[in-house]
Amino acid sequence: MKKIITTVLALTVVVGSFAAKRFSMTITDNRLQTITGFGAASCDGAMKPFGTDTGPARQLYGEESVVGFNIMRMEISPSFTGDNWGDYDWNGSLPSAKIVKERGGIVFGTPWSPPGEYKTNGTAQGGNSDDQGNQRGKLREDCYDKFFPWLNTFLGWMHDHGVDVDAVSIQNEPDWWVNYSGCLYDPQDLVKLVKNYAYLLDREKYKGVKLISAEPLGFRKDYSDAMMNDETCRNQIDIVAGHIYGHPPLEYIKPAAVLPARYGKEVWMTEHSVSDNIGERLPNWDEQLEFAREVNECLQAGCTGYIYWYMRAHWAFVSTGESKYGSANARRNQLLPRAYVMSHFSKYVTGSTLLESSCSMDLTTGAGVQTSAFIKGDSLIVVAINSQADDRNFTIKMEDTSFWVKSGDMMISWGNEKDQLCQKETIEISEPTQRLVVEMPGKSVVTYVFKLDQGSTAIQNVSQSAADGPKTYFDLQGRRLDVPRGLCIEKRSDGSTRKVLLP
Repeated sequence: MKKIITTVLALTVVVGSFAAKRFSMTITDNRLQTITGFGAASCDGAMKPFGTDTGPARQLYGEESVVGFNIMRMEISPSFTGDNWGDYDWNGSLPSAKIVKERGGIVFGTPWSPPGEYKTNGTAQGGNSDDQGNQRGKLREDCYDKFFPWLNTFLGWMHDHGVDVDAVSIQNEPDWWVNYSGCLYDPQDLVKLVKNYAYLLDREKYKGVKLISAEPLGFRKDYSDAMMNDETCRNQIDIVAGHIYGHPPLEYIKPAAVLPARYGKEVWMTEHSVSDNIGERLPNWDEQLEFAREVNECLQAGCTGYIYWYMRAHWAFVSTGESKYGSANARRNQLLPRAYVMSHFSKYVTGSTLLESSCSMDLTTGAGVQTSAFIKGDSLIVVAINSQADDRNFTIKMEDTSFWVKSGDMMISWGNEKDQLCQKETIEISEPTQRLVVEMPGKSVVTYVFKLDQGSTAIQNVSQSAADGPKTYFDLQGRRLDVPRGLCIEKRSDGSTRKVLLP
């Protein structure tokens, strides 16, 4: 179905009737963080790696996938033979990791526990169990110098088996005392470990592998700030990470991301499950929209990466094949609705830069509509989530920007329990504009992809006398730019002009 949008100067009119309710978004050219990507852990609802079953990775990863994941998380068990507290071992994630790497993705490893002989309780178990007598499992200080060489052993084993791991984390949930594999660290423990011993991570041998901070159960500012405030520690950390169990992104990630962003670090949300405690049924559509809002809020809070928990579960991205969860889950490794919802971000937003924007509803008040805007090459990408039943006229305005937009595509995932798959429609614009009105269906996730204008008549308004050097820059309306950014008109000393996209 084709939508025709007619533009008259700054006024945009949607041809045809549509719902009277309105929602507006204003986009600026203030560029925030660049999005590295999206993904999940290489395990399923049984908390086990997939072994030789590469179906989930093949369904979810790479450009050929309709989902487009590019980040995979795996456990670094205490040894390649397992940790005695589960069925994890390094080999269990290896086949999936190979698929991800072959498709240009990122693989990172997270320890649930270092080897038991390095710990105060002598076991990979966290210590919160009757047989441990409340012995809190911590890394012994006399073994701090063994920790990063142990990570090198993992990196070497993976390399020898055909996978160059891109990053390693220090610890899964250092703030959570558990009766399975675990290890406790307080913020200063981590500062001491990284400050004094992270140089032992062999980045030269293992192709510049990145170091991820520990990943607290809640994305806690006390953990991230402690590591960022120590210069030696900070210089060793490449990615600050955490989880959001009981910690809403805008309340916790946003303040925790301030210092990492200041020092040029990436910020990844590396584990969470949305609506996993739903018993023996598939999530309903409202729960899928809740998931979309969470991903959006993580990006708005400053994340450059979002990594879900399981790849395969009836509340995740590919099905377990257990018919008890409903017919939609009956075929093993079949894509589930959550995968299509995630594709709005993973397929289109990966590699883009978030633009500062504002909308007519406040995200922090549980608003029924959320939006984000991104720029990627010559494309403007807008993701909109409408949790309300009402259709809306959605006004997209570009203010204080040097770019105009023209015709583009629209990916839609919306509706009732039977109609959740993506559909593609074409939006046509008669001439470049900085104001659009488009349709936003009720109960929807919509991605609008507009091409930035490459032929504005504003070029004709740049007079030759305006140039005062070899190159002078103007916005697409012909106004002189002292600090050129984004899509600009470059005027050369010979009077010729051309469009350029500047960082």
